[in-house]
Amino acid sequence: MVKSFFILVFLTLTLSGAGGQVVNFRLNDLDNRPRSFSELRGDKLTLIDFWATWCRPCLRAIPELNRINEIYGDRGVNIIGVNCDGPRSISKVLPLTRSLQVSYPVVTDMNADLMKRLNLSAFPTLLLADHEGKVLWMHEGFIPGDEELIKREIDRHLERYN
Repeated sequence: MVKSFFILVFLTLTLSGAGGQVVNFRLNDLDNRPRSFSELRGDKLTLIDFWATWCRPCLRAIPELNRINEIYGDRGVNIIGVNCDGPRSISKVLPLTRSLQVSYPVVTDMNADLMKRLNLSAFPTLLLADHEGKVLWMHEGFIPGDEELIKREIDRHLERYN
């Protein structure tokens, strides 16, 4: 019984991303300029979206993330898109972000090095981090309705700044 409890607690912490830390990464944006996490992060919270052009749930999430950016952008919450397309499909990223009218910064991580450092393996993966980079929440995948879950998590964590 005790062993089962500790396994459940471990899995909950692992899956929630609790206790993780976003390193001050430096990746190129879509204009090939180096951008850092410390430069792009929000004053209060940062939502980081790890995605790829070939990932259908990722493409469904982007318009919702645009709406979330409109709602929370002036409240100290920034969104950062981290595209992890490889060399064969990286040329699709800029045209796709333009067609989807992505309203937040997108950086590229062709080798998925940042994902690996954060021990992430699924697309899309969303991380919500505080202003110091501490991971507060993690979510894998995207289905219709997840945007409400994302907004609830942002609201919940924004409460401590009010």
